[in-house]
Amino acid sequence: MSACTLRLALVSDIHGNLPALEAVAADIHHRGVDQIVNLGDSVSGPLLPRETAQWLMAAGWPSLAGNHERQLLTQAPAQMGASDAFAHAALGAAEFAWLRAQPATLRLSDEVLLCHGTPASDLIYCLETIDAGRLRLADRQTIAERLGAERSALVACGHSHTPRSVRCGGQLIVNPGSVGLPAFDADRPEFHVAETGSADARYALVERRADGQWSAQLIAVPYDTRVVVQLAVAAGRDEWARALSTGYAS
Repeated sequence: MSACTLRLALVSDIHGNLPALEAVAADIHHRGVDQIVNLGDSVSGPLLPRETAQWLMAAGWPSLAGNHERQLLTQAPAQMGASDAFAHAALGAAEFAWLRAQPATLRLSDEVLLCHGTPASDLIYCLETIDAGRLRLADRQTIAERLGAERSALVACGHSHTPRSVRCGGQLIVNPGSVGLPAFDADRPEFHVAETGSADARYALVERRADGQWSAQLIAVPYDTRVVVQLAVAAGRDEWARALSTGYAS
């Protein structure tokens, strides 16, 4: 990468929500970027896993393996959670081959590192701490510890579904939020919820300006959620239907 202006679009946590992905892709197209990258957790969920995988395969974006890709490839179906099991049953040989080719992290240059959670783990939130059952912004020391020895000027991460842009020790760390699932609850490492409060699909634009500094825009894109809400209900996943339609987990 040279010192000229560069614009990247960051997407993450699509979770098989093809209508949301299409809305985000259309919005990115209108804005113009040099490259689009996908930070993982692309297909797991009770929506359109195979169709989403095929769309991404055709698009050819660099894509990471998130924790759900790892689980889809390493766990027996009987051991999987409901979202992974649904995706596993829907995917074919070509889609699994695409998943197996995805790296856990990707260094675009000396300046840019892509990861799903932290550089070392796909299960740890980089920018959040669980507090009283909810996610809040982690303190600077905790973020620095999670980054470890990573010194890239820009670190892009996902996993928490929570859009954030944080500067820490001269680095810009950006979580674009979730394209496909704006709220969730989880039991590990302890019970907690993540909520954005709207049904919008999320992504981020990051730009390295001519002066070498990185900036970020966190973008929310409205789309028609009726199809995916109906799919979630049909799959018996009312919690997904609620999250998809409201951006709240309860």
